[in-house]
Amino acid sequence: MARPSRCRRICTEPAYDSFSPEGISCGERVVLTVDEYEVIRLIDLEKLTHEQCARQMDISRTTVTEVYEAARGKIADSIVHGKLLLIAGGNYRLCDGSAVRYCRKNCRKTDGMAQNQAVRAKGAGEMRIAVTFENGEVFQHFGHTGQFKIYDVEDGQITREQVIDTNGSGHGALSGFLGGMEVDTLICGGIGYGAKVALAEAGIELYGGVSGQADDAVKTFLAGNLDYNPDIQCSHHDHGHQEGHCQGHCGEDKHGCAGN
Repeated sequence: MARPSRCRRICTEPAYDSFSPEGISCGERVVLTVDEYEVIRLIDLEKLTHEQCARQMDISRTTVTEVYEAARGKIADSIVHGKLLLIAGGNYRLCDGSAVRYCRKNCRKTDGMAQNQAVRAKGAGEMRIAVTFENGEVFQHFGHTGQFKIYDVEDGQITREQVIDTNGSGHGALSGFLGGMEVDTLICGGIGYGAKVALAEAGIELYGGVSGQADDAVKTFLAGNLDYNPDIQCSHHDHGHQEGHCQGHCGEDKHGCAGN
């Protein structure tokens, strides 16, 4: 007996439920289900990874990939062959607010501060923030951090703080380390391209290029005013390092923070 498919969680039903080719139509139609529409919205419009989309929709990443490929095929069929595209049906349920920690609606960057401002919308839920940590400050090399300071947040307020040793974990293992601790957000100094990709695949929001006191950085982040650099990159073998700190846009090489 076939295993029943898991009901897919969506934010809202589509505002537009049909699209018709202008001019000559073949007279046929393609039906895109609402859950297929949601996968297209999250991945192609909101730019979520398949892992992030899976968390938000409460399904597996494998299911997301299958639904995404099916949806793209239907859209291509409609565009290429001039078929009416309808959005209807499917196996889904409307979000009841339980996905607030994963939801990134209205969190796309329109300028350097937009992601910080969107944090206020998460106030009703819980989140866990990690900061690369050394002597009370934001440690400046993600791949070499010996500790993370972890902040549990509820309703926009810090409810718990703890310092965790990384036990010598290298670049490649740190994203998994954070994922295993159910961290939602990372604040750090310099970080390489490979590590950024690994964090994105783990569904962890990154705020790099931050310096100063770790506690102050988290409080500023929760207030929506954190000054960070979304394009930060770091290499220990490139220019721009003074007294062990990455100065902004360091070049990337195979021995840098990316952990290649």
